[in-house]
Amino acid sequence: MSQFDGSSTAFQLSSELASGRLSASSLVDDCLDRIARHDPRLSAFIEVYADDARQAAQQADLAVRAGRRLGPLQGMPIALKDLIEMEGRITTAGSAAWKNRRSTRTATVVRRLVQQGAIIVGKTHTVEFATGSWGTNQHMGTPRNPWDRDVMRAAGGSSSGSGVAVAAGFVPLALGTDTGGSGRVPASWCGLTALRPSRGRISFAGIIPLSHSLDTVSPMARSVGDVALLYRALEGADLADRRTVGLPPQGARSASRRTGDRLVLATLPDADRARVADEVLRAYDASVEVFRAAGAHIVQPDLPHGFDEVAPLNNSIMCTEGYAVHRRMVDDPTQPLDEDVRLRLAGGRNTMACAYLELLERRRAMSARTQEAFRHIDALLTPTTATAALAVADIDQTQSSAYFTRYANFFDLTALALPNGATPGGLPTSLQIIGARYDESLVLDIGALYQSQTNWHTRRPPP
Repeated sequence: MSQFDGSSTAFQLSSELASGRLSASSLVDDCLDRIARHDPRLSAFIEVYADDARQAAQQADLAVRAGRRLGPLQGMPIALKDLIEMEGRITTAGSAAWKNRRSTRTATVVRRLVQQGAIIVGKTHTVEFATGSWGTNQHMGTPRNPWDRDVMRAAGGSSSGSGVAVAAGFVPLALGTDTGGSGRVPASWCGLTALRPSRGRISFAGIIPLSHSLDTVSPMARSVGDVALLYRALEGADLADRRTVGLPPQGARSASRRTGDRLVLATLPDADRARVADEVLRAYDASVEVFRAAGAHIVQPDLPHGFDEVAPLNNSIMCTEGYAVHRRMVDDPTQPLDEDVRLRLAGGRNTMACAYLELLERRRAMSARTQEAFRHIDALLTPTTATAALAVADIDQTQSSAYFTRYANFFDLTALALPNGATPGGLPTSLQIIGARYDESLVLDIGALYQSQTNWHTRRPPP
């Protein structure tokens, strides 16, 4: 195989690594070389583990030559959002106040990756404490969206560095997190595919939380196939995270659906179309037609609760629980916090316990009605974000880019973001596929169907 230039999929690389046609050492060297040449401009990584990555690659090559195959991720470089703990490593959660904070534990997702032979290349930038959808960070640095060489555009947040790392071809796979869209918004703006699995499908143990009610791990890659590869390597019960225990098996709901029937896909409610930029809406409508041509039955949605109702409620839970986690730093004016983040989290300061409990009860009742509505459709199709990537100079930090993504977090639905077009200026647009809770297999299959009919996921940023 030729030198890795960021265009190969993880599936392709896995096959080459397994056959010995590609060595993990050469792959890691190519990734590190690309990072060294381009990351000073793009700022995806907060720390790169070059020496350890090379050593792990040598061990992977020795294992392959000895016939010890650990799985499809063996020898695969991967980047981690800087919320994911690794014992002995600095984990800042995007905060200058934690720039010297050394982890005393290792996240379950890291253990599973290492056990399967994956190679951790480094940690990527995040919005401070994962509290923001734009991808900006006042003190630790804002990653630059690689799709525009002339204008400093946001990568989306909060998993901004992971989005840039994959989009720029530094690594084929990355992990983010998703509390209100933190994995899907960067996927939208960076031209990637990202999954928001239901809570508990992937252990959150050893990851710095923002909102225990909403947080999930988000696998990020260029294609649905690669995201599925990473997701399946990580999902499963973990006694360190009780939310992972006793869940329905993979594919249980989709197996019980109408065998042989056409997909039933609901479209964006008419009331929300006015929120979407024209260029994003054109790409979205074209995506719906791709599914129609593939034989899907397209229906108008019958949702008991709309996006406009859900988005602020999701934000209230996030800020209340986030303030509970980080209140000591939020309330200490001497701590060097990003002031936009401080303001967001401070919004949870005055939430009374009775109001918070009433909100959770309201969420349970709303979720029951919404889950019932999803029994009659296979998925809901929406734009992932209402616009393509904004210039950093044009961002209003009092607003959010997560209007369409928060819906899945609030109701704990499965959601997939994938590229579906380009603006006249070449910026990516994105489609969101929202399925029922624990319906990851079906949602990934629907995404794979779309990518089998289109090639938007093969586009790459300008060199």
